[in-house]
Amino acid sequence: MRDYEYKPLGTISLLAGIDLLTGEAFPLVSTSHKSADFIEFLKLLDQSYPEGDKIRLVLDNHSAHTSKETKAFLATRSGRFEFVFTPKHGSWLNMIEGFYNM
Repeated sequence: MRDYEYKPLGTISLLAGIDLLTGEAFPLVSTSHKSADFIEFLKLLDQSYPEGDKIRLVLDNHSAHTSKETKAFLATRSGRFEFVFTPKHGSWLNMIEGFYNM
């Protein structure tokens, strides 16, 4: 049930990561949650770390993480990213979920 003053203003998507060594958060706010948004997030991470570093991400099973577009981008950055997927219904294993208290 919603309050009579409730006015829907739309939704946003928050893509974020936490560097476990420094505690730095990398947020990306978007109006959608598509492969292009996830690729933009990966590019943000790619630019934030030295070229030789491997970037490991713990991810849920959203389709944008394994889409054709994402795989095509990853092919251009071979060996740069490593994905670890949480089990279905295991969002509590993803630290970013707790960080943003979702």
